[in-house]
This record gives sequence, C-alpha cells and structure tokens, in this order.
Amino acid sequence: MAAEELAEALRSLAESLRFYQAMGLKDLALTRDYFPTPEEALTRQEQGLQGCPRCKLSQGRTTIVFGSGNPRAELVCIGEAPGADEDAQGKPFVGRAGQLLTKMLEAVGFDRERDCYIGNILKCRPPANRSPEPDEVAACEPFLLAQLGAIQPKVILALGAFAAQTLLRTKEPIGKLRGRVFPLHSMVLIPTFHPAFLLRNPGQEFKRQAWEDLKLARQEYDRLRSR
Repeated sequence: MAAEELAEALRSLAESLRFYQAMGLKDLALTRDYFPTPEEALTRQEQGLQGCPRCKLSQGRTTIVFGSGNPRAELVCIGEAPGADEDAQGKPFVGRAGQLLTKMLEAVGFDRERDCYIGNILKCRPPANRSPEPDEVAACEPFLLAQLGAIQPKVILALGAFAAQTLLRTKEPIGKLRGRVFPLHSMVLIPTFHPAFLLRNPGQEFKRQAWEDLKLARQEYDRLRSR
C-alpha cells in the first residue's frame, strides 16, 4: 500500500470521535457513527494497516501483529512489541510470555479471549527484540490510539516499563509506576511487570507485586463496570 493510500485509509477512520483529540492527536479520529461496531472499526483498521511502510521495521518483519481478543473488551493489555513467535504467527503474546499472561489473567477471573483485547505499542518486531526507537513508536502511535478509540475500554493493563512509560509520557521506572492507578482520559491505566520479565526474574517478590497489580486491575475493572 502506498503512503498516500495509507494516509487516506487513516483519514477515512478519522471523522468525529473526540477520543483522539483528548489523547492528543488532533488530526486523527475514528467514529462509531462511521463504523457502527468495534468489530467493523478494528477490521477496517487492520485492513488499512496491511503493507504499512511508515518505519524501518517494515523492511524486516514477517507479518504485522495487529492485536487479538474481544473487540468489545473493557480490559486492554498492552505490551512493548512482537517477538519472534508473534512475528511468525501474527498474534500478540503467543510464546512463553503469552502463556504466562493467560495464566495471570485467569488468576483474577479474566478469560483472555472473552474479557480482554491484547496488543502492543509496536505492530512489527524490532530486530533481535531490541527496544523500540522513538521514530518507530511515533509511526505506530496512531494505530494504537485508533484501536483504543474503537474498543473504548475501561482499564488498560500496561505490561512492562516501555508500555507504561510510552502511554503515560514518563521516564519513571516500572518499580515506581506499578501499584498505582493512572487516569487516562475516560480510562484508567495500571502498570505492571511484563510477563517476559517475570520469566527472567522468578523471585517471589516480583510475583507478589505482579499479583497485587492484577488484583488492583480487577478492582478497578469491577468498580468502573458497576457505575
């Protein structure tokens, strides 16, 4: 898809939803008036993203990892970027870290496919799983915000330092961010450790802290749903 066609696809998703303006993107929006359901909105977004050339990661990817789960979910989990398994399969969190994430969600009563939508800050795998670079984040940001605008969740669970720092526009380490609730427009964001970090650091203290974060996410989810 040419850059002009991609821009037009984005503009077609960009008519009236004030969500994006509140999130800081004043030239992009997606409206449920134009696409009446979240399913339609996400389908159109994913179609428009195919062949994306917006950053250098497009040159080495196997596939674009758009996201997966329930388009009407009130909980969205956001990680950093696809890994090798995700790049091969085209779905987020399908490797060992994904298996752990499924168990973490189940521990507080969330079914991954029924109750959650899962994605990443980036849609393409960085070489050798290196950290995302600023230009790559900037290129992918409109797509992530479009997903959030279509789903309009109540709670975001930010998995790992990079996801939390990017969404909150902060440099604070995850150790200071986790255990807290951050308002984010009409949602709340709760940072916690990335499942891959927990696999590399299996100490009981990190597990305990992650468990507290998950319970906090469940508490906020139930509180906001009861309104």
